[in-house]
Amino acid sequence: MSPSPQNRSTPRKRPRQARSAETVGFIIEAGARILEAEGHGAFSTNAVAQKAGVSIGTLYQYFPNKEAIIGALLARETAQLVSRAEATLKRTRGTEALSDLISAAIEHQFRRPRLARVLDFEESRLPLDVATQNISSRVSAVVMQILERLDLPEHEDKQIAAQDVIAIMKGIIDAAGLNAEADPPAVTRRVKRAVLGYLCLKDAHS
Repeated sequence: MSPSPQNRSTPRKRPRQARSAETVGFIIEAGARILEAEGHGAFSTNAVAQKAGVSIGTLYQYFPNKEAIIGALLARETAQLVSRAEATLKRTRGTEALSDLISAAIEHQFRRPRLARVLDFEESRLPLDVATQNISSRVSAVVMQILERLDLPEHEDKQIAAQDVIAIMKGIIDAAGLNAEADPPAVTRRVKRAVLGYLCLKDAHS
């Protein structure tokens, strides 16, 4: 039986001072570099502490176990994508906002592709905590607002349409990452065709 979202290990405490926040940042980035270079098999709290240049006691002040570090890393990476996604709302036309959103998602996947592939696996393995669920809700809200733009077709249920668009994007992008594809523009074209096809639109650049 899968654990509930509330059962995923979370950080013990939040850093309140700049120095503490810097230490937590070092720990999270150390975890990212280990996952990126060596995979989950080499990932442990001791390895992360050594990589971050902190004592294991310091690490445990903030993270009770390695799953909590992975959770914080997932939250960090997803928050970066959400920030890019919310910036697309500055676009007036829905098609332009969608194009920016797709580009942001693909750039995020290919910025650190090995790390992204490991985190895709970890995201499916670990239950989502409340913070990650909130981030996912923000992405859904962005897509729903985009779908309300006047140049896009009406949808009876915008929430379902937004979920479908996100699923299409995630499915193709995650598959491209799993297959270690190295041609982001080609992936972008495929995602745009799929999303615009779902929305009954034609890609002007296809």
